[in-house]
Amino acid sequence: MKTEKLLAAGLFATPLFFVVALSQAFTRDGFDLSKHMISQLALDDLGWIQIANFLVTGTLFALVAVGLRRVLTDGIGRVWIPRLAGVFAAGMIGAGIFVCDPYQGYPVGEAEVMTWHGTLHGVMAAVGGLALVAAHVILARRFRRENRTRMAVTSIVVAIGYLVLPFTIPGLTSITFALASFLAWGWFAIVANGLRGEQPVTPAVRAHALQPA
Repeated sequence: MKTEKLLAAGLFATPLFFVVALSQAFTRDGFDLSKHMISQLALDDLGWIQIANFLVTGTLFALVAVGLRRVLTDGIGRVWIPRLAGVFAAGMIGAGIFVCDPYQGYPVGEAEVMTWHGTLHGVMAAVGGLALVAAHVILARRFRRENRTRMAVTSIVVAIGYLVLPFTIPGLTSITFALASFLAWGWFAIVANGLRGEQPVTPAVRAHALQPA
């Protein structure tokens, strides 16, 4: 697959995930977005839709990671940005494979329990999220070195927002977390897509550039 298409995959992944999730959130009986997490949509009879949503989104971001590996051949983050993108993608896929536990009355009639797969769901989601935050921080360092101050500041603000925003409004954590996720995923997708114009630096090109004029 062409590198340009790989890098653009995140632009489809982010809106796809939230359109599919929100379309379910407003149509499922008993689901209240103000108190139930989007992950809980994977629990009822139509849960396969949200499971597939996680898997497809994770796969699309895995393609982004491959594209980043191709274009980031020099500079800050050339190794860790693609790797962290891959960890984020794996976290999304893992969150789809291991469904969360019932919480605050959803699904309706289900008792709140703690299961091994619910615990793994939380771990996978947390690891993936932290990997994405780290990727944003490294991107900020890269942009700062390139004197792209606005891009650097935006990356840092998004990273901090992802960590802080979910806790800003008590009782609405599910909504603020979804908003923080949309911003963090979306900004990363935009940045990755913006790298489409960068040409990979091959060993031959690098050797030629080092030759005296």
